[in-house]
Amino acid sequence: MKDDGRPDPEQLLRRLAADEQKKARTKLKIFFGFAPGVGKTYAMLDAAKRLAEQGVDVVVGAVETHGRSDTAQKAVGLEVLPRKKLSYRGKELEELDLDGAIARRPTILLVDELAHTNVPGSRHDKRWQDVLELLDAGIEVFTTLNIQHVDSLNDVIAQITGVQVRETVPDAVLDRADEIELVDVSPEELLARLSAGKVYLAEQATRAASHFFKRGNLLALRELALRRTAERVDTDVVAYRQDHGVEATWPAGERILVMVGPAPASARLVRAARRIAAGVRAPWVAAYVDSSVAPLSEDVRGRLESHLKLAEGLGATVVRLTGSKVSGAILDYARKHNVTRIVLGKPTHARVRDLFRGSLLDEVVRGSGDIEVHVISGLSDAAPAASGPAQPEASAGGAGYAMATALIVSTTAATYALELALDLPDAEMLFLLAVMVSSRFGRGPSLLAAALAVAAFDFFFVEPRFTFAVADARYMLTFAMLFGVGVVLSTLMLRVRRQEADAVRREERTRALFALSRDLGGARDLDEIAAYGARHAADAFGGEVHVLLPDARGALASLASLPDGAALESGDLSVAAWTLERGQPAGAGTETLPGAKVVCFPLAASGRPVGVLALAPPSSAALTAEQRAFVGTLGRQIALAVERAKLAEEARHAALTAKTEELRSALLSSVSHDLRTPLAAITGAATTLRDDPALATATRAELTASICDEAERLERLLSNLLDMTRLESGELTLKREWLPIEEPIGGALVRLEKKLGLRTVTTTIAGEVPLLHGDPVLMEQLLYNLLENATKYTPPDSPIEIRARRGRSLDRRDRRPRARLAARRRRARLRALLPRQREGGRGRGARAPHLPRDRDGPRRDPHRGQP
Repeated sequence: MKDDGRPDPEQLLRRLAADEQKKARTKLKIFFGFAPGVGKTYAMLDAAKRLAEQGVDVVVGAVETHGRSDTAQKAVGLEVLPRKKLSYRGKELEELDLDGAIARRPTILLVDELAHTNVPGSRHDKRWQDVLELLDAGIEVFTTLNIQHVDSLNDVIAQITGVQVRETVPDAVLDRADEIELVDVSPEELLARLSAGKVYLAEQATRAASHFFKRGNLLALRELALRRTAERVDTDVVAYRQDHGVEATWPAGERILVMVGPAPASARLVRAARRIAAGVRAPWVAAYVDSSVAPLSEDVRGRLESHLKLAEGLGATVVRLTGSKVSGAILDYARKHNVTRIVLGKPTHARVRDLFRGSLLDEVVRGSGDIEVHVISGLSDAAPAASGPAQPEASAGGAGYAMATALIVSTTAATYALELALDLPDAEMLFLLAVMVSSRFGRGPSLLAAALAVAAFDFFFVEPRFTFAVADARYMLTFAMLFGVGVVLSTLMLRVRRQEADAVRREERTRALFALSRDLGGARDLDEIAAYGARHAADAFGGEVHVLLPDARGALASLASLPDGAALESGDLSVAAWTLERGQPAGAGTETLPGAKVVCFPLAASGRPVGVLALAPPSSAALTAEQRAFVGTLGRQIALAVERAKLAEEARHAALTAKTEELRSALLSSVSHDLRTPLAAITGAATTLRDDPALATATRAELTASICDEAERLERLLSNLLDMTRLESGELTLKREWLPIEEPIGGALVRLEKKLGLRTVTTTIAGEVPLLHGDPVLMEQLLYNLLENATKYTPPDSPIEIRARRGRSLDRRDRRPRARLAARRRRARLRALLPRQREGGRGRGARAPHLPRDRDGPRRDPHRGQP
C-alpha cells in the first residue's frame, strides 16, 4: 500500500497478471510422502472418487498397486485408460499410453509414481516428462512422489539410508506443482503396515525392514518431507503477502554462486547450493573457471559437462569463466554480479600441496570481503576409486616425447660444436631456449626436455666432463635454475597457446555470428533465411543440418538441408514436431527421445518457436554446454530473421489489403452511377407504361424495348461485379481450352450489335496467329468490355479496328493434340464467315455466328441442341 492508503497500481497489475496466468495454467497436484506405503496412491484414488461423484471427468492413466488388494479395490468405479504394451528383453511390459490419454482428454488424469522410469522405446525416458506433456496438452494431473526421489536431496538420502536412489525428479517439476498434499503417518504405523504385507510382499517386506525401512531412516525421511513441505508452505505465504501488499520480513537480494569442476564431489556441491538457494529463495549460479594449461581429457570433460548439466537442470544459471587464477576469476565475477554467498568444497588433498600451489579456499576466504563463504564436505557421490581430482589431459603421446628428446639431443650437439669453435660462456641459455620450444609438444614433453637439458648440460659441459659428478657445488644452483626456469617458461608458453586457442575459437564464433547476421539482414524471404541458417550451422558443427518451418497447415517442412539431398526420417520429423510444440531441445544427447539420430533445437526469440534447427553431428558425442549455448544463439538469430520476414510479409499484405479496399471503394463509387442509370431508365419507362394506358403502340413498343435493353445492361454490370468478387476471393476457376481468336471476337461483336449502331468495324487477323489457350467465356467478356468502352467514350460515327497478330514465339507444345485439331477446324469454319477486311450491313464488319456458351460446358447450337 502507498502512504496515502491507496493501492499501488503496479502491484495491482502484477496481481491481475499472476491471477490470469494461474487460471490459464493446467493444474498439477502431487501427493507427497516420506516412504512407500504411507498411503499416497490410496489418498489420490480417494480424492479422485470424491471428484468423480461431483461429476468431474476423472480417468486412471497409470496406478501401480504392487499387488495390494485394498489399493486395487479403491480404483473400482473409476474409468481406467488401457495401458500401452511394449516388448523389452522378451517380456511384454505395460506403460502409460500418452497418446491415448491426450486423445481421451479427461479433466483429471491419475498418474502414479512420478519418478518412474519408462520402458526403453517409450517417447520419454521418465514418467515426469510424460506428465509435463499432459499438462501442456491441457490435462490436469494427480500424481504421487516420495521424498527420496527429489533430485536435490539425492545425496542426503544416500547418507541417511545408505541407498543411492537412481530414479529422481528435478526440483523444477516439484516447484511446478500447484498443490502439494502431504500424506503422513507415524514410522511405527508404517512398520506395522510393512509387517502386515500392506506395503510389499512377505519376502520383499522382510528385506526392506532390515535395510531401507529402519526406524531411524524413516524418522529422518519424515523430517525431510516435512521440511520440504514447510518450504512450499513458506513460499505460498510469501506469495500471499506479495499479492496482498504485505511487507516481506525476509532479507532480499540474496544470490548464490557455487564453484563447479570435473571432480566427482562437484555434484554434491551443486545439490547443496540448490538447497541453500531454495532455503533463502534466491537465484543461484554455477561457475566453472577454465585455468588449466592443457586441455581436459574426454573423461574429465564428460564429468564436467554432466555437473554443469545437473546444475542447469536444477535451475542454475551456468557460466564459464577464464583466468590464470581460479580465486581471482570467481571473486571478480561475484563482485560484478552482486553475489552474496559463495559455495565451494572442502579441500581433501595434502597440506603440502598448498605450500607450492596455494590454497584456493584460503584465497577465496581472504578475498571475499563481505561475501559469505560456505564450505561443503568434499565427500564424493561416486565410488572412492573415482573420487580423485581431475587430471589434465595426457601429453601428446610418443611422438611428442620423441620430438622433445630429439630437440635436446640436437641442441646438445650444436652447443658442443659452438663451444669448441667459439668458447661459449653461457651454454645453458641454449638449453633454456630448447625447453621453451619443446612446450609446443605438451606439458609432459616439456618436463622431459627440462630434465634432459639439466642432464645434458651436466654431462657435457660441467667439469669433470662426461660424468654426472659435479666438482663445483655452485652448479647445483645452475641446475635448479635451469630446470625451474625451463618448467616456468614451458608452462607460460602452454598457457599462452591455450589462451590463443580460446581467443581464436571465440573469434571464430563471433565472426560466424556476424556473418550470419549480415546474411540474414539481406535475406528477402524465408527460403533465403533458412538457407543461410543451414549453411552457417553446417560450417560450425558439420554433419547434416536441417532448418524446418511450419507451413500454412502447421506441418513442419524442411526449407533448407545440408548436404544437398539430405532428408529427415519420419522419426526425426516427430522429434522436430515435439520440439516445435514444447519449445525445448529433444533428440540425441537430451533427456527427451534420446534414441533419435538428430538433436533438434527450437528457433525462438521473443515468444513461441517459429521453427526447428535439426543437427546430426558427425560424431556420436553429445554437444557440450558451450556448443548448446552457441546453437541457442544461432537459433535466436534465425528466429529473429524469420519473425522479421513474417512481419514484413504481414505489412505487405496489410498494404495490399488497404490498396485493394481503396480501389474497391473507388470502383463501387464509379459503378454506383452505372447501376443507377439503367434502374432510372427502367423505372421511368415502366412508370410511363403504367400511368398512361392510352400510349400509342409505337411508343409503348419503344418503352418496352428500352426496359429490355436497360435490364440487359444492368444484368451485365451485375455479372461483372460478381465475376470480380469471385476473382478476388479465389472462387473463380479458369477452364482453359484451345480456341481460335475469331471465336471470342465474333461472340463479342454479336452481343454488341445494337450498341455499335452505324460504326464501321474492321477486323484484321494475321495468318500466323496461333490458337489461344484460355477460358473462352472470360476471353469473350474481356473483348466485350473493351468494345463496349469504345462505344461509350468515342463519337458515334468513329470507326473501330480490331487487329490480332503473333507477338512472340510460343515454345510450349500442346499436350492435347486432339483438342488443338478440333480448334483448328473450328477456326477454318469461322474464317469463312469472318473476312479479314470487310464493311457491310449497317457499317459493321462481318461477324462470326454467336453460339451461346454454358459456363460449365462447351458451346451448344440452340437450333440443333448438340455441341
